Amino acid sequence: MKILIVEDEIGIANFLKQGLEEEGYEVLVANDGKSGLEIALHQKVDIILLDWIMPKMQGIDVCKAIRIENSKTPILFLTAKDTIQETIEGLKAGANDYIKKPFSFDELLERIKIHFRNENLDDILTLGNIKIIQSKHQIFANNQEAFLTQREYELVLYLIKNKGKVCTRVQIINDVWDIHFEYDTGVIDVFMNAIRKKLNLNKEEDLIKTIRGVGYIANDLN
Repeated sequence: MKILIVEDEIGIANFLKQGLEEEGYEVLVANDGKSGLEIALHQKVDIILLDWIMPKMQGIDVCKAIRIENSKTPILFLTAKDTIQETIEGLKAGANDYIKKPFSFDELLERIKIHFRNENLDDILTLGNIKIIQSKHQIFANNQEAFLTQREYELVLYLIKNKGKVCTRVQIINDVWDIHFEYDTGVIDVFMNAIRKKLNLNKEEDLIKTIRGVGYIANDLN
């Protein structure tokens, strides 16, 4: 996991970097807002620790600029600003959390772990005994990895993301195949047959059911 620290106080930045690296995290450091924004926009990081008052670009503006391009990476403000209005301003700018200086390193560490847990939960999708880890592009059935083609993987992912909804063949062709005109939707049935074999889906209590003449629906078994 990679953490970006954007903090102009060198002593604090170095202390956090050392502590987090000892916990096994990879850490990047920027000592001004502009440099921090450049790293955030051009490198993949898993969480951002952001000071508010900084040279070249204020943290609140860095946060807003990041959110224009990236809506997901957690941002934690580390700041002496602590009024209710300032807290609200930070959250409205797109921050996920807010911790007041001076703070306990142990508290910060626990908050980081919470955000990583939340991110991991969002990354994993399940349907009965099927599990997809999106970041790793892996799919498992009964804890055994299944090796699907790219299109098969995209089709299962689409159905699980729309769990409980009937997905028509036309919708699937449009959204998974990205073909927006008349097309032989029968190809979907061919892919579904292959998927069922690879995931060992039981036809008697199928997690992905065929709706005759319409499409498919993914549902957890009761």
